[in-house]
Formats: sequence, C-alpha cells, structure tokens
Amino acid sequence: MTHIDCFAGPGGICTGLHAAGMDTIVAIEYIQSCCDTYSANHPEVHMIHDDIRNVKLEDIERYIPDGGVDLVTSGMPCETFSTAGNTSRSFYDDRQFLFREGIRIAKLSNAKLILFENVPGITSKKVDKESDDLIINVLKNELVQAGYGNYVEVILNAANFGVPQNRNRFFILASRFPDWKLTYPKENGFHEATVRDAFIDLPNIIPNTTEEANAYNDAFSPYSILMRNDAFWRRHNPNPALLTYQTPMKHRQCTLQRFALLRPGDSLKTLFDRYQGAERERLQRERILPKKMFIKRNHRLVLDDASPTVTSHCLDEFVHPEHDRALTVRECARLQSFPDSYDFCGGPFIVPHIDRTVQDKYEQIGDAVPPLLAYAWGRTIIDILNNNFYGKLL
Repeated sequence: MTHIDCFAGPGGICTGLHAAGMDTIVAIEYIQSCCDTYSANHPEVHMIHDDIRNVKLEDIERYIPDGGVDLVTSGMPCETFSTAGNTSRSFYDDRQFLFREGIRIAKLSNAKLILFENVPGITSKKVDKESDDLIINVLKNELVQAGYGNYVEVILNAANFGVPQNRNRFFILASRFPDWKLTYPKENGFHEATVRDAFIDLPNIIPNTTEEANAYNDAFSPYSILMRNDAFWRRHNPNPALLTYQTPMKHRQCTLQRFALLRPGDSLKTLFDRYQGAERERLQRERILPKKMFIKRNHRLVLDDASPTVTSHCLDEFVHPEHDRALTVRECARLQSFPDSYDFCGGPFIVPHIDRTVQDKYEQIGDAVPPLLAYAWGRTIIDILNNNFYGKLL
C-alpha cells in the first residue's frame, strides 16, 4: 500500500506508516536539514527538496502505481494555527492555505485517501481578521469540490497511543469514494507511557563537558524496549548496542542555578510566582532569573507523568526530571517515540530560529508527528483499504 508524504519533515509519519506495513514512495519537503534526516533513515523514498507549490505531475508521475496511490498525508506548517503564541496566530498569510497543496497532490496522484494533520487550533482560525469564515470550513468545502467529500475528523492525544507525551492533534481523513466506511484509530495496543518509561535506560550526561554517553543503563521498560526494537520498526540497525545523541549541552552557571530551584512540575512561571519583591530582584541581578517571564520555559518534567507537548523549542522548554540540565536530542526523540536507531542530520544541534530554511535536530523532532501515533493511523488505514478495496479484489 503506497503513500506520498507532503510536508514530510524528518519522517515521523513515514516511520510510523512503515512500521504498520505501508510503503512511502515520494516525500516532499522544503527544509534541507529535514530532507537530510528523512533520506538518511528512508533512503528508499524519492525525496523532492522543494517548495510543494513547485511540484508538478512530471515530478511524481513515474512513481505513481496504476490506479493511483493509496494515501497522501499532509501535515502543513502549524504556526499560524497554534494558540501557543498569540503573535504567530495573528498572521494571515498564504501558509494557512497550504492545505490546498495536499489536495492538489492527491488529485495528481489519484489518491484513494488523504490524511490531514495539524494542531487543534486550526478548527477556530479565521480566514482573515475581519471575517467570520473559518479556515477549516474552507478546507472541507475544497475537499468536496475536489471529489473528497467523504471524510471523518477527530482530535487525538498521542498519549493514548503509547507516546509518553500529551500532544493533541486534529486529523481529517478523506476518501474519493463516497461509499467507503471511514474511521479513525481507537488504540494501537500499547499502554500509556511516562517520562520514566522513556528515560529509564538513558544514562545521565554532565552539561559543559565533552563526554557523550554511548552505552545504555542496565534497566528497561516496555516502552524503552519498543524504542530499541528494530524488528517492530522494520529497520536495520548494524549496532543496536550503541546509544546515540545522548550528548552534553552547554549551560551558563546562572542557568544551572535556576534549574536547581525547580521542583518536578515547576516552570519559569512557577519561580516568578514563588520569588517576589527583593528576592526576585536579587535573582534577576544574579541572572538566575531572567528579566522577562516566559510561560513555556524551563518546565521540569515529572517522572511518572507523560510530558507536555514537545515543540520545536523543546531545548528551552524542558528540564530533566532529576538532573539540572535541558534534555538531550535522544531524550526528546524518546518523548516523540522515534526509534533509537533514528539518525538526525542537518548540521549543528542548535541554529537560530530566524532562518526558516534550516532546522536543528531539536526543531526537527519537535515539529514531527510522533511515529507511534502515525503507526496507529497506518494500521487503521490499512484496514480501511482492505475492507473497502483490496479485500474486494480477492
């Protein structure tokens, strides 16, 4: 069963669909570092590094099987829909209409199904500031006009599908066959996982040193075993005993002192509430607290809970539940359910956010669809295709 991956990112959707048994044939992605990561992990997929608006039929035609592809996925950029930052949500530009490109690619490839993914905020975003029309209604109307009027919509929390993270995402699954019975994942057979489950076998590293941790701790959880199970992920790992990306980061001494003030579940906002008046002024003079409070910064994770949503700013947003430091690349990848054999490419670990043509490893991970959630969709979509199409051909 074949798949075209629009707005492919580093390959979260492809990884989950591949584990479920689907074959991605084409991926389209604008950011070079994401393309590098994707191709390093999925070399069999034809990668198109370009603005999706430039992709034409001749770019993908030779990869499309007779009868069309089974699935097109489209997880367009979510910045203008996110409620996490009022500034980004106030933008009204062409990004909010990029869903049209997913529909266009589906029509070019004669796709049986389209799966859209985005933040729940897309359901309340207006077309423009003065309008009462919602983007989501425009999307649905254009699905109908394109011949994909049979659809279901749902908000799913990744935590309900084995991912150790509370991450709500909005999905629409649409088909060009009006009589197909569509559904969405109810479960994927994995128990709810916690931060402890995710980090149990990952050794600590010391900030401001050069010593990476390359060997696992002698401990495990069902979740950590799954992240190391390349048979499940249908991947080949020539060195499964080698731990990667458990790499020290650099922190100023005042930042380390700030982290030491955090209790499990605390954040920078908690510290601003706790320390008032002269005490706060002292901490700010000593640069232990910044002059300005950022709500989504320095959240110390709780071991026996799922983490909050992992975002592209996860390096700044999370503090290890037990140690006074930020999270490593591998720890963030564990929270997103990327298998441990996954390689993250694209230059340095951290690059300025002002350059939107490049994403560092943390940004790539934070913007991805959790592979275990994509796996749940893959199993559901395979069942839909078998029940409505392939099973009837037998």
